[in-house]
Amino acid sequence: MKPQHLLLLAPVACAYTLHHQQRHPTFTTGTPINVPRRSVSSANLLRMDTEVPSLDTVTTYNLEKTLKNIRLHKGISLRQAEAQHGMPWKSSIDPKVKDEELLYMPFWEWQMQFMEENFTNLKVVPCHNGKTDFSYNANEKKKARIVNLCATSDEYRKIRMTYYDAGDNTQVFNAVLYPDPALNLPVLGVDILCFNRKKYLAIVDFQPIHDNEEDHAAPYEHLLKPIKEKYDSLKGRMSSKFYDETQHFSQQMLFARFDDEEIVSRELFPAFQSYVKTHLDLVRSTERRPEDVKFVLECQKDYDTYSADRDPATGLFAAMFGAEWADDFVHDFLFSMSERTEGGPPPSMPFMGGPPPGAAAGQPQPPLSAGAPQMHSHKP
Repeated sequence: MKPQHLLLLAPVACAYTLHHQQRHPTFTTGTPINVPRRSVSSANLLRMDTEVPSLDTVTTYNLEKTLKNIRLHKGISLRQAEAQHGMPWKSSIDPKVKDEELLYMPFWEWQMQFMEENFTNLKVVPCHNGKTDFSYNANEKKKARIVNLCATSDEYRKIRMTYYDAGDNTQVFNAVLYPDPALNLPVLGVDILCFNRKKYLAIVDFQPIHDNEEDHAAPYEHLLKPIKEKYDSLKGRMSSKFYDETQHFSQQMLFARFDDEEIVSRELFPAFQSYVKTHLDLVRSTERRPEDVKFVLECQKDYDTYSADRDPATGLFAAMFGAEWADDFVHDFLFSMSERTEGGPPPSMPFMGGPPPGAAAGQPQPPLSAGAPQMHSHKP
């Protein structure tokens, strides 16, 4: 969350504060609030947006926790947020698709149920940056749509899920879970893609956020090795076309490129479930260290910036939903702690082996280049 994102919640937080000024302490100091009762106008909020300097990661994190604790989204359940855009969808946006229309919807449905049953104090977070709602977008002409859901829990600072449906042209399920920063653990990333119902790509990993993988991913890889050993189809390696395999990827990453759709249900789905369950087990068994919060948040910020700068999805999103929407989506939702670099994303970067920017959905796509990690980066 960036400073301007807090403006979405400022009126509610302000009203809460003023209403309780005689009985409750301030959010940050614990001392009584003595402020005059006055309204906060839109003009004042806009002026706040220009005057407030960038907040450091710890301040932003503490504000997020405070706003979450006053239950700004009371009454909106995870399922209600999901249903706002008709999820889980039962058919594709492309009416020409008839068989197995939404290949990866079982992944979405299983994760939703798993979170409901296992996460503590699970709350919905707005998919919004202050000017744009990223929860849904569609291009009816090109037959493509995207839905996003964001949440938080005691175990995870940020949980985001994405489903992209472009008929047989492209199907994507993406999920990223950032552990609470007091835990200093790898990020769980899931990226599963299909192109033309002929080419399939999958990445599932406990992604280290430290510069040196040996001190972050290695201590946990023994938990993943027995799972990975069960699935021969998921033992591939990526090239360095967009990403450095030694940065933010573990040695036990599940990586697969295949053309046999049966692998999705036979190997990928159970492996995905095992990695998600194992990550939660790791989170629950790890001792919290509040003194690590600042360090971990800085690592997560660097991780977001690295990912946003290299995300191959930006080209497709720009082609489908416009360049401004795509850039904001990548920096303000997918990788919401990232810092934007001068010049923005490369305009011709391909999306996961899919159509180049400007190509219409449904046109012939170039084949996936051998070994290239052409994926929608799962590093939120």
